[in-house]
Amino acid sequence: MAMILGKEARMTLDEPEKMAEICHALSSPVRVKIMRLLTSESKSVGEIAEEMDLPMSSAALAVQVLQKAGLIITKTQPGTRGTMKLCSRKLDLVQINLAPPDNTPSRSLTFSMPIGGYSAAENIVPTCGLASANSLIGMMDAPSVFYLPGRFAAQLIWLQQGFLEYRFSTDTLEYRNIEWIEVSFEACSEAPMYRDPWKSDIAVEINGKRLGIWTSPCDCGGRRGLLTPEWWSETSTQFGFQKLWRVDRDGSYLDNQRISNVKLEDLEMDRSEYISVRIGVPADAEYVGGLNLFGEQFGDYAQSLMLRVGYTLE
Repeated sequence: MAMILGKEARMTLDEPEKMAEICHALSSPVRVKIMRLLTSESKSVGEIAEEMDLPMSSAALAVQVLQKAGLIITKTQPGTRGTMKLCSRKLDLVQINLAPPDNTPSRSLTFSMPIGGYSAAENIVPTCGLASANSLIGMMDAPSVFYLPGRFAAQLIWLQQGFLEYRFSTDTLEYRNIEWIEVSFEACSEAPMYRDPWKSDIAVEINGKRLGIWTSPCDCGGRRGLLTPEWWSETSTQFGFQKLWRVDRDGSYLDNQRISNVKLEDLEMDRSEYISVRIGVPADAEYVGGLNLFGEQFGDYAQSLMLRVGYTLE
């Protein structure tokens, strides 16, 4: 099957149509060069055509093939003459497993949590605030607004220091042998306006065990996020980095790179009626540079906080 995790696609022989579509899109040197061109920034179809010395029609057709295969995403924006299609890379890695499918009854469940659906906001230090897709939620730089009822509509949350705790019910996991847990979200540092570089140590904990720390390099801006609403100022934070955390029986990983020795057994999954996920900036971090957390209507990725649990049946 084809599985999309963050900016990675993993494919097996179970879904030959999707595999063929992606392989076809990457079979053209022109389309591969376009993927390379979009490595560091988004570009319009016109800019792609100009930089690659292509007819506009050829560039548009190549973009269409890449978009259909799910390798890039496009967003129509106002241009100097009407509208323009802005192109951005959606995938950075494509893995193809040609081995026969494993018939072991391994499965997974996916849970989506609105970023405003936290159960606790601990030791929040300004600058801080919340915004929905349409407006600010309460006052800025007032930690008390983190408990307003309107927080459930939040699409962007920012803080200088502190933690947000999310609790996922284990009710649907009864009679299942858990093999791994993954947490995915979009985040970056928090600085006045936006700033690059601006490092921040962002920690993730599951059931009270710290999986590790990711040092965000900056507070991202300079262009509007692909999903960021028009009312949000262009001089403020616009988008983040999509990060994938995983813990299994061997250890913990960040974007497929081992980050600590915390194992699944350390989480004591059988001792709680929920899975606790804490995201934040510790007070004793080397870089206390804040946190921006993005929902499905802000930033570059149309997702909220995602929890995936892999299991086998008892």
